[in-house]
Amino acid sequence: MTKALETQGLRKSFGGVLVIDDLSISVDTGEALGIVGPNGAGKTTWFNLITGAVHADAGKVIFAGRDITRLPRHERCRLGIGRTFQIPKPFSGMTVFENILVGATHGRNMPERSSYDHCVKILDITGLHKKVNVLAGSLTLLDRKRLELARALATDPKVLLLDEIAGGLTEAEVEELIEEIKKLRATGVTIVWIEHIVHALLAVVDRIVVINFGRELCQGEPHQVMNSAEVQACYMGGTPA
Repeated sequence: MTKALETQGLRKSFGGVLVIDDLSISVDTGEALGIVGPNGAGKTTWFNLITGAVHADAGKVIFAGRDITRLPRHERCRLGIGRTFQIPKPFSGMTVFENILVGATHGRNMPERSSYDHCVKILDITGLHKKVNVLAGSLTLLDRKRLELARALATDPKVLLLDEIAGGLTEAEVEELIEEIKKLRATGVTIVWIEHIVHALLAVVDRIVVINFGRELCQGEPHQVMNSAEVQACYMGGTPA
């Protein structure tokens, strides 16, 4: 199967602290991959290396067969890498539609008027069509999360990186978000999802990779991975069921 995304031997230190240590992970086209690990394991830093927010000390980022390790972040976005952030930070004084339009025009690099239909489709996908003219600063946390997702989708990504998008939501809200992400899978986008709410991952992903101390601990079928002794020890703090 074609690889949508690969990181090969990535290393990253901040000062004297090694955060990413020879990390090699690949994602197949159309796959939904879950990423788990303790706080401080290097998960978000790995995303930052993929998107170009920080630069690797060593190793490569390969996107659709192309080495993008040295490309600036805006070029990676326009090639087809979209992401969400743990804490949504919309343009509070702009409407939902205007926020999505920014993603389309700047991230997708398309003229404003030709982006309108694209933005309307994203409103439907993310359940924000009834909030189109609402100021982003007045949204609930769930809708801010949806808007964060919508702005990423507005860039028309081939690979979508989700960073703890379910964090802080109620159980009912998590279930709503799961259904929306399941719908995204039907569009063919490749998904890589960092999440601490494990049952959300188990409902969506094909495979899970566990990261600890900046290295891959294990990977495989989601339920088997999360029930393994080594994951229970480092991540769940218990014994396997």
